[in-house]
Amino acid sequence: MKRIVCVWLPDWPVTVWSRTAGRDPPPEGAPFALVERTARGLALSALNGPARALGLAMGQSHADACAAVPHLSSAPAEPDADRKALRRLALWAERFSPLVAIDETFPGQEGLILDMTGGAHLFGGEPALLADLQGRLARARIPARCAMADTAGAAWALARFSGDPQAIAAQGQTRDALCALPVAALRLEPQAVGLLARLGLKRIGELYALPRAGLARRFQGEMGLAVVERLDQALGVTPEPLIPHRPAPRYRIAQMFAEPMMDALGAAHWLPALADGLVRRLEQDGKGARRVRLTAFRVDGRTTSIDARLSAPSVNPAHIIRLLKERGLERLDLGFGADALMLSAPVAEALTARQGEMEGADQAAADALAGLVDRLEARLGEGAVLVPRLHQSWLPERAARWEKPGGVLRITPQRDAMRPLLMFDPPEFVEAIAELPDAAPARFTWRRVSHRVVKAAGPERLSPEWWRGAQARTRDYYRVEDEAGRGYWLFREGLYGRESADKAPTWRLHGVFA
Repeated sequence: MKRIVCVWLPDWPVTVWSRTAGRDPPPEGAPFALVERTARGLALSALNGPARALGLAMGQSHADACAAVPHLSSAPAEPDADRKALRRLALWAERFSPLVAIDETFPGQEGLILDMTGGAHLFGGEPALLADLQGRLARARIPARCAMADTAGAAWALARFSGDPQAIAAQGQTRDALCALPVAALRLEPQAVGLLARLGLKRIGELYALPRAGLARRFQGEMGLAVVERLDQALGVTPEPLIPHRPAPRYRIAQMFAEPMMDALGAAHWLPALADGLVRRLEQDGKGARRVRLTAFRVDGRTTSIDARLSAPSVNPAHIIRLLKERGLERLDLGFGADALMLSAPVAEALTARQGEMEGADQAAADALAGLVDRLEARLGEGAVLVPRLHQSWLPERAARWEKPGGVLRITPQRDAMRPLLMFDPPEFVEAIAELPDAAPARFTWRRVSHRVVKAAGPERLSPEWWRGAQARTRDYYRVEDEAGRGYWLFREGLYGRESADKAPTWRLHGVFA
């Protein structure tokens, strides 16, 4: 059975504003509000506890609020900063669970949802888990209330309406835990809550005995379906999948510390053990890491990480450790210390089975090349190393592309000996003279130097790529040699009398033979 933890962050925008560097938080007990501009003027978008105690509400006009509470302090709202801070907190919460969802269903009710199925025992049980989670947030000056239940809807309701800062609904006891809570705890819109109140339905338990079809018919439109759906989601009748803020890595291993680790030397000490554990999990599934990430969970509620990309799937712990060190392990910013380290493989691919005794020099060279590419990218940054890839095109300048390394790198010999080693991109214009229109050039001028052709071979005709439009033209390639013995690869673009009449054929130099 699933076990879900919901973390409610009361007055989250106010918390973010107060904790922003360079700002003085509002005085203790003083009313404070954040305001945003709407079509009707300035309105309150977030309040602290003292402001709500004086009767102010979200959405209220700022002018009306100041008239009712003259000593109200206010500041412009920063919703983008609030969202970024909530996502940073979600990254920090991954120290408890790899599946962390962000809850922004209702303004002023922001929070996190963690899937802790089968993981509470790692933290000493469910009560100890909630106490640890809330204690860490409290030390970071983040007000929070936590709850745990079988469903996300039940945990959401208990966190916000139970009155217990660490509410726990035992497994299989969801109906009893929600029975006395108000219907607003079902995550309903205010209109639905008001209509239920007019029908005399104020508690969730009062909805249990009502037929679902009759309950839905009492509302207009989709409102009734939403009431039934939210009730069934909270009770676990209808599944409610969680959407994590980022996909949880399947392969991960973590190490917790009783005392904060203060510098990167500690991370370097624990890295071999983490790498060995990660590699064992990958090998069990026949996988190899294509990207590894070392994440440190700091005591101030932030996370810091370093990533390393591998050009080929690998289960070599020494190689993984070397790449992370090349990426700057010694510069890992731990702030005032980190109480957990996690090594994960966000990207993993299947390993190709190989028989070591029969591997030849080609495979050894490919492995060495892959290791070299990884180390260069670790030092120079991703995208700094490119490799040529064959592309389906018979035009020489389109037959290969520079791409990021990926898959198995192999050294392939040049199969076409008729192509020059040095090629120009794009080909350079030349002035050529031929004895016949479709014959090889007898003389050509390139970069203001005239060359007389003494030997020629060709043509090699390449048809145009017709799907590229009218600009695509037929090419006739010639291998020529001048009187000094230098070899050139030229082509005539266009055919006399058989293509565009208003565009004469032109000559270009595409490469030089060594």
